[in-house]
Parts: sequence; structure tokens; C-alpha cells
Amino acid sequence: MSTPTERASRRRDRRKAEMIRAALALLSAHGYHGMRFEDVAERADIAKASLYYYFPSKDQLVSEALAALTVDVVARLTAALEPVSDHSATARFTVLVDTQLEILTVDYPEVGAIFSFPAPWPPDHAAAIKTMRRAHDAIFRDVVDAGVASGEFTPPDAAVALHCLHGMLNHASLWLDPDSDTDRRKRDAVVDAALRLFR
Repeated sequence: MSTPTERASRRRDRRKAEMIRAALALLSAHGYHGMRFEDVAERADIAKASLYYYFPSKDQLVSEALAALTVDVVARLTAALEPVSDHSATARFTVLVDTQLEILTVDYPEVGAIFSFPAPWPPDHAAAIKTMRRAHDAIFRDVVDAGVASGEFTPPDAAVALHCLHGMLNHASLWLDPDSDTDRRKRDAVVDAALRLFR
């Protein structure tokens, strides 16, 4: 049985996660400069003072939101690869792309917009986003490099193919409905199209 302190800590963590989720949704819709504390508080259904208690500044909220998002996405992709770690590069790539589509259409439909949003980011956040993109890209790059080394993948330029892949995936949430059987077939078609970029 958990103690009152443990229960209070879990409640705080849940509230903080709700605030971060609200911030991510607003960042995707309005960019950094269009995201306001008032809107985050309203979306999370809390008082603005409570939001300031957890996050004394907008920059701290944005930093924690982006970091939490990156940690979760990288962990999901890494976990998805574990059961197929000894499979072919094609099988691992297929699992990665399918998992990324799940993340982008079910869990974090806003992530594509955040990481490709055209509005400028302040320098500290721009540098953090670049680091987060690299951590994410490294997971895909490792599998692609293994596929090239084994001869499974033969793209003219693997870096260009990876850029095309991420562009395609970042827009998936705009045209895939994860609850539709038809869109499950579309999702499979996206995975096949992604594979063709590397063959």
C-alpha cells in the first residue's frame, strides 16, 4: 500500500504531465512565440498560479516539454527494436517506421509540427531541438547503416533518403486516422513506401 506522500507525488507527476501535454499541443498549433501561459493553464484546467508553481517561466516549461517528449519517443523506438534486434535490417526498419507512425498518429500527433514548425525558436531551444532530432535520427540511421552494410539497402544517398523519410512521417498525423481499418492499410502502405526509399 502506498503512503500519502507517494500518492501526492504521483498526483503531482500526473498534473505536471498534463501541463506538458497542453504545452506540446499549443506549441504544435502556434509555435513557441504563439504559446501563452494563460492558454496552457486553461487547456490543462488549472490556475495560472499553479502552472507558475511547477514552471516558473515559459522557457522552463518549453524545455521540459521538449525533453519529456524526446525521452518518451526515443524510449518507445528503442523498446520496439528490442524484440527484433537479431532480425534483418529490413525487419527492424519496418518496426521503427510502424512504431513512429503509431507515435505520430496516436500518442503525439503534434510532434511532427513541433519539430518542423517554420517559426523561429529562441537560440537555446533551437540548439536543444537540434540535439533531440539527432538522438531520434541516430536510431533510424543505425538501422539504415546496417542495411547498407548488409546489402539490403542500396539508396543512392542514405542521408537524403532519411530526410525524405522524416518529412513523410512528420506529416502522417495530417492524413492518417489511427482508428480506421482503411487507414491501417494506408499505414502499411506508408511503411512500404518508406522501405522503397532505401532500396
